[in-house]
Amino acid sequence: MTTTTTDLVGRVGRVGRVGRIAAGVTAVAMVATPLARQGGVVRRVLTNAVVGGLFTSTTSRAVQRWGAARGVATAAGIAVGTAAVERVGTRTGIPFGRYHYTSTLRPQVRGIPAAVPLAWFAMALPARDTAHAALGRRSTPRRRVALGAAALTAWDLFLDPQMVGEGFWAWRRHGRYRGIPLTNYVGWFATGLVVMAVLERALPVNDDDAGDTALVATYGAMTAMEGVGFAVFFRDRIVARVGTAAMAPVALAGLWGQWRRRRG
Repeated sequence: MTTTTTDLVGRVGRVGRVGRIAAGVTAVAMVATPLARQGGVVRRVLTNAVVGGLFTSTTSRAVQRWGAARGVATAAGIAVGTAAVERVGTRTGIPFGRYHYTSTLRPQVRGIPAAVPLAWFAMALPARDTAHAALGRRSTPRRRVALGAAALTAWDLFLDPQMVGEGFWAWRRHGRYRGIPLTNYVGWFATGLVVMAVLERALPVNDDDAGDTALVATYGAMTAMEGVGFAVFFRDRIVARVGTAAMAPVALAGLWGQWRRRRG
């Protein structure tokens, strides 16, 4: 093995270790969150830890799979782009509906909590790869974009009720789902379609492969932890049932699809 190859393997290994540590931080912070006081400083710190850890682990996997330049540039591009969407959303109500961020969750950039755009990429790539694995031999770019956007929107059925409950943002009009208007999910799906289309161009997958194991596992783990968290610790069985019903079919189909493709 040449010196250049050895250095490359070493760098990839270090990136992988960073990703595993970040995933561990995410898991620990998620477990600790319901044990802290709602609306307190500790929960705010843990929220940033969850999102930061998830963003780091997803970016780490993107770097390992597609290279540092493409992985980092895509993560940054989607974060900046979704921050712009959030900025427009708070000013105009398009595409999510009328809402505003409070000053509770910090740091913020131009009134948008930094954790928000990071969260878009953090779960977008796992959602896309899980959609790819779930589709199996029927996976095409258009189908991945559509199912990936739906899988990402499904996650917000957990995310939005929790964040609104923490007082991180508020809706002008009381909606039907835990106070959240349905326009929010229409906006999420529309934004998700654009994000998934960007991922298809920037971080493409092979239609014939089984998808990335780590990214599919991330989506599955988030499904399970959010479902258990709301059912047992947050004591909100409606959100637990709705969120799990939306995320679990894609997560399970993705895991099953990977198992079948690798076995075959």
